Amino acid sequence: MSHQLTLDQIRRAPKVLLHDHLDGGLRPETIVELAAATGYTGLPADDPEALGAWFAEAADSGSLERYLETFGHTVAVMQTRESLVRVAAECAEDLAADGIVYAEVRYAPEQHLEAGLSLEEVVEAVLEGFRVGQDRAAAQGRSIRVGTLLTAMRHAARSREIAELAVRYRDVGVVGFDIAGAEAGHPPTRHLDAFEYLRRENAHFTIHAGEAFGLPSIWEALQWCGAGRLGHGVRIVDDIEAARGADEASGTVRMGRLANYVRDKRVPLEMCPSSNVQTGAAVSIAEHPIGLLRRLRFRVTVNTDNRLQSGTALSEEFAKLVEAFGYDWDDLQWFTVNAMKSAFLPFDERLALINGQIKPGFAQLKWATD
Repeated sequence: MSHQLTLDQIRRAPKVLLHDHLDGGLRPETIVELAAATGYTGLPADDPEALGAWFAEAADSGSLERYLETFGHTVAVMQTRESLVRVAAECAEDLAADGIVYAEVRYAPEQHLEAGLSLEEVVEAVLEGFRVGQDRAAAQGRSIRVGTLLTAMRHAARSREIAELAVRYRDVGVVGFDIAGAEAGHPPTRHLDAFEYLRRENAHFTIHAGEAFGLPSIWEALQWCGAGRLGHGVRIVDDIEAARGADEASGTVRMGRLANYVRDKRVPLEMCPSSNVQTGAAVSIAEHPIGLLRRLRFRVTVNTDNRLQSGTALSEEFAKLVEAFGYDWDDLQWFTVNAMKSAFLPFDERLALINGQIKPGFAQLKWATD
């Protein structure tokens, strides 16, 4: 292929998304309308366009803590059953419009109880919203399947309760568990009871680790807690020594024991390039560790994290990587198959999506652009 892939071409590719926050993907106009409907008066702007710009600017600070502050406004308008159904439905529609065929979207049920909903009512509202959104997408000729991850906040004390909730609803759309929030000062080992319970129940879970904190966070998530995937995991490069532009064959890459373990065990890394730049976990897209990790064949996946705050979509994340690293269809397919292999779905269902939609879809696109 002699030309660089365009954003429009990438949108047509069948993609897989593993790391996307429900409260980080609202449409600005929806926030404004829900604020008016629920009486929330704390928005920094009442015009959707101005509000969207505010979120992008506030999130683009280089600080994870400042980035997380923006969620106060989105969570504030997601406190009723109706708002949760609407937000989840629109999420599924927006992801389908971006060419995503399978997504795992996460949220923290404990953050949506201020108007009197129970944890169970929150989960059921979100599941209903995703069903509505999937049906709407199908009516428009777009096929998408959305699974949910229930997130516990690492600074709170409800992780065991949320883990039990994830197991209770795992046969009706909840595919796994997660912990999130500021890493520093809140190690994942504080939630060992939840992780031990999940392992006893044969349940899947991922852990936000290696984003704003380094190798100790990754080590604890894997070796103490037993995480199946790493949310971000970008700081694994702290255990890799490489000259700029080096590749493994040149002999100039040296990996420590943890990095070798992560690669050897094929631990999936849920990387979110734009978000990592915003929070200071990476200097720029061009200098993002994803380039080195892809060359070293770690189990890298590409994700959005928070589409509103980062002003992005998965197709746009891929387009930025294409521009920075010269990736082609084979590279994008490699990332996508990595993600589908790493999804919290039964093996046969993952294989069916890979062989039935992903590989045929990329083959058609490669044929059309050769």
